[in-house]
Amino acid sequence: MIISKRICELCEERDLSQLDLAKGIDAGQKSISNWESGSHEPPATAVYKLAKFFGVSSDYLLGLTDEW
Repeated sequence: MIISKRICELCEERDLSQLDLAKGIDAGQKSISNWESGSHEPPATAVYKLAKFFGVSSDYLLGLTDEW
């Protein structure tokens, strides 16, 4: 899944832990873990929050474009 890879890459680039990201988007650390591992996909509301938090487009997170 592209979104799991993109979340991992963005966290690595910004030196963020799963807990840092969870706090930043008001989600649980377990949810972040599931999204990063690809075992679950984030709901639309979380994709929106992730995009805003990272300053990228939802399309980028979803793999619809390679441009932020």
